Amino acid sequence: MKTGRELLSELFNAALRAADPLETIAAHLPPPPKGRTVIIGAGKASARMAQGVERHWQGPLSGVVVTRYGHGALTRQVEVIEAGHPVPDDASQAAARRMLAAVRGLGPDDMVLCLMSGGGSALMSLPAPGITLEQKRDINKALLCSGAPIGEINIVRKHLSAIKGGRLALACGEARVVTLVLSDVPGDDPAVVASGPTLADPSTAQDALRILQQYGIELAPSVRAVLEDPAQETPKPGDPRLARNSVAVIASARHALQAAADMARAEGLRPLVLSDRLEGEARTVAVSHAALAQSVIDHGSPLRPPCVILSGGETSVTVRGTGRGGRNAEYLLALAVALQGAPGVHAIACDTDGIDGTEDNAGAVLGPDTLQRAAALGLDAGALLDNNDGYSFFSALGDLVVTGPTRTNVNDFRAILLI
Repeated sequence: MKTGRELLSELFNAALRAADPLETIAAHLPPPPKGRTVIIGAGKASARMAQGVERHWQGPLSGVVVTRYGHGALTRQVEVIEAGHPVPDDASQAAARRMLAAVRGLGPDDMVLCLMSGGGSALMSLPAPGITLEQKRDINKALLCSGAPIGEINIVRKHLSAIKGGRLALACGEARVVTLVLSDVPGDDPAVVASGPTLADPSTAQDALRILQQYGIELAPSVRAVLEDPAQETPKPGDPRLARNSVAVIASARHALQAAADMARAEGLRPLVLSDRLEGEARTVAVSHAALAQSVIDHGSPLRPPCVILSGGETSVTVRGTGRGGRNAEYLLALAVALQGAPGVHAIACDTDGIDGTEDNAGAVLGPDTLQRAAALGLDAGALLDNNDGYSFFSALGDLVVTGPTRTNVNDFRAILLI
């Protein structure tokens, strides 16, 4: 009989396979144009997406994509640049300029195939005129530590950029732009993924100002001047310059969770897909999920063991401590504290891109004996949670999940197994 950890690993691997752009992209490729086909792209899955296009495309290609350091893939015709994430660096700026150069001078018979996935906002970073990269980087860091949801962060990013929020599409001139998206955002709005560089932007600079004020982020006068300048507003839905363009989501958390649910049934487990778009503080979500698991144990509701509760989306962490760990380690540590060693409960929480926050792990696993083993090592789970130190907790137990770069990204994967 398989152990709880083995079952959780199988479920996570099934989710990753379902989100692999190398396999999913072929069904969404448009017919070749009369003229040139230029690929541009950004995100942790963009190199893998470009690899998939090259595998299935009939005809010549050119272009450039940017991905996180270590997340590259072997391509023949498309240039792959690696850059900083989650905080942009000089390579992020250089990549954005290379994309603008790649689409310059295209005509109505040409097509730009834009490959976007999560992480693209940081990886393709070109500040708006009047803003320095350092200023944009500082604002980005502050937002990441503020507990702001990714949708609000990306609204700010769009309005501080010379390339996001539809501006890259405008740079493509008369060429048709086809955008293929691997979604890592709750709700799968393609205009939110990587801050929508080729898609119309319904948000406004006033929205960005409101968000920055809400989280108490100080602005230099030059940054405020950009956000208050109507001439620097992003293109909106209905803009005739974007009329020929199209967009498709090729994979998302929903696909990954459904694949895991199918795998669970094959293993004799009853699956419940709770949601593919959960947001909120990681530890708060964990407490809610612990209560749900306890209801299954006590009352067989909303389903009876053996079963698995699956969820996706993107939680957030308001950083108050000095520890290490991303939102998945935070969620899982809070879940362990809330469950207090409930019998028969195992869980996994991982980011599908293989990187939880800025650490080297995708996430972690827990079992009914997690707190007991931690106590034997002198670990205080509650204190480590208060210090946002989930990584250290699970590392000491040998319970980190380390995958390396997966070259996909449909955000978080969580499974609570009750056997």
